[in-house]
Amino acid sequence: MDEVEWIHRHPKAEDLRVGLINWAGTYLTFEACKNTVTATAKSLGRRQTWEILVSNEHETQAVVRLKSVQGLYLLCECDGTVCYGRPRTSHHGCFLLHFHRNSKWTLQCLISGRYLESNGKDVFCTSRVLSAYHMWTPRPALHVHVILYSPIHRCYARAAMGRIWVDAAVPCLEECGFLLHFRDGCYHLETSTHHFLSHVDQLFSQPSPQTAFRMQVRPGGLVALCDGEGGVLYPQGTHLLLGLGCNPARGEEWFILQHCPVWVSLRSKTRRFISVIYDDKVCAASERLTPTSLFQFECDSESPTVQLRSANGYYLAQRRHRAVMADGHPLESDTFFRMHWNCGRIILQSCSGRFLGIAANGLLMANATLPGPNEEFGILFANRPFLVLRGRYGYVGSSSGHDLIRCNQDQPDRIHLLPCRQGIYHFQAHGGSFWSITSFGTFRPWGKFALNFCIELQGSNLLTVLAPNGFYMRADQSGTLLADSENITKECIWEF
Repeated sequence: MDEVEWIHRHPKAEDLRVGLINWAGTYLTFEACKNTVTATAKSLGRRQTWEILVSNEHETQAVVRLKSVQGLYLLCECDGTVCYGRPRTSHHGCFLLHFHRNSKWTLQCLISGRYLESNGKDVFCTSRVLSAYHMWTPRPALHVHVILYSPIHRCYARAAMGRIWVDAAVPCLEECGFLLHFRDGCYHLETSTHHFLSHVDQLFSQPSPQTAFRMQVRPGGLVALCDGEGGVLYPQGTHLLLGLGCNPARGEEWFILQHCPVWVSLRSKTRRFISVIYDDKVCAASERLTPTSLFQFECDSESPTVQLRSANGYYLAQRRHRAVMADGHPLESDTFFRMHWNCGRIILQSCSGRFLGIAANGLLMANATLPGPNEEFGILFANRPFLVLRGRYGYVGSSSGHDLIRCNQDQPDRIHLLPCRQGIYHFQAHGGSFWSITSFGTFRPWGKFALNFCIELQGSNLLTVLAPNGFYMRADQSGTLLADSENITKECIWEF
């Protein structure tokens, strides 16, 4: 069976949301308890996140509505006041969104022609004369661990040999993942090896003015990175080296920005990797990790089922005689497997009710009616040498004012993963020290000894962490990271 062309998945709706920053550096915010809109928040959270719904788009402008995560809309009233609620007419809540060359947006009420503005605190729509007070900087609200896809070249960006190339057909390796840092109105693109893309033809070891880019943002996940002086990043030459230039072909500078997908490897109890061989057969064949042993982990957080997409573009599916083959298509019911967890090891149950295990001939089969050691698989991240965790109140990271690890940060810390056993990891902080846990279930980043953390996947980019004290790690509203939950709650779910 021939490989199918790798089909790029469109961004999820939650990956298309943005925060809007005014001239004073604060965010457009909906105040749920007061039914008002303000601009006082200094960081991007749920109440500062807006979905841009487009009804008509051209090159320099679009007709849009702004929808909050609560499902209500930004509304401009006749007297110039701004609130949020449900539109009363077809044009109520509609804005003409203008894209400006300085990477900023303006929002003009479609009914009154007045611009959305802020005085640094309140938000209103009273002036028809455009000024700097009407400018808003869009900031993508998706998780900072991203991939960049070129729709023109139909390839993904990857970092290798001290450069960034736009030539990866499948984003299955860690070199395709980047961290997108937002600082002082600019973006810094960090590779998986912790180097930064710069204005010159090399990677830097530290962020600096030479690694700062402005970002043009369009609804639908399209972004372009610019230096602010007329240069824009786009793939160049026959090898598609990403660099600054002034003459991109039409659309060549635009990338689709998406959350970095999760790729995993599975190992049997004999410590052999589950691999695709002879085009579509699946077996525990190799003691070494190869590209045929990588699977994209696709899971809806609302359902306990998972799909495993191989690098050949097909999905694992149960076929005749209970054999599991790599020849499935996205919507086939046979490609969905119910997942169960046992101390970091995954158990997969087919739609027939039988559990996947390794047969005597090494093939992956759905034979067992009850799971045992043969039906448990070790699961390891294939494209994640580190974690960046985001919970309900912000990112997990350290703060200069606290000695405990926090869970409400705007800028995250990297958690380096040291695999210990299958599903069990040591968490290493920046500088080489380890995470330690106190008797109160709080964490510090300067421990001398490695502790065991058990990771279980709960969605395509969602996980839970069972801490060394036997409790689930959760985000507390106070901003302190805690491990004190016996059960999995919403505060225990981490986006990564």
